[in-house]
Amino acid sequence: MKDGIVQQVDTPQNLYEKPANLFVAGFMGSPQMNFLDATVEVAGNDCFLNTAGLKIQLPADKAKKVIDGGYAGKTVTMGIRPEDITDDPAEVAKAGTSFDATIKVYELLGAEVYLYFDLADFAVTARVDSKTAARTGSSVKFAMDANKIHVFDKETEVVITN
Repeated sequence: MKDGIVQQVDTPQNLYEKPANLFVAGFMGSPQMNFLDATVEVAGNDCFLNTAGLKIQLPADKAKKVIDGGYAGKTVTMGIRPEDITDDPAEVAKAGTSFDATIKVYELLGAEVYLYFDLADFAVTARVDSKTAARTGSSVKFAMDANKIHVFDKETEVVITN
């Protein structure tokens, strides 16, 4: 509920995995979902999100929804949960898009670590395994799981695709 209006009614798992809007996406989960502005680029049936110097190709099912929604050339809000950003070298090597970032804060929580860094002007959090070699000041290669990206309309904040 936001401002006295019910935003979404569903199971906790579905609220987490398939939020209806930006408010629900940011409310569900700790740490909260990372949000970055992205420009949509369409090339045939392929769709890319350009954000913070990255060009991320969306999977076909997500691309179709963005293209069919008429978002080519528009700015959207891209959401990615901290656990869907990895520094595992094997996963990074398989990823279509990887990026380097300098760790600003390393927070050990026992079985997991939160790594805080910036991508351009966006503050980002990654939740990684406690065995990570990353520490404050380290330059780390990361990758995002494009299958887990959420895309929201920048103006209405309604989900385009989860």
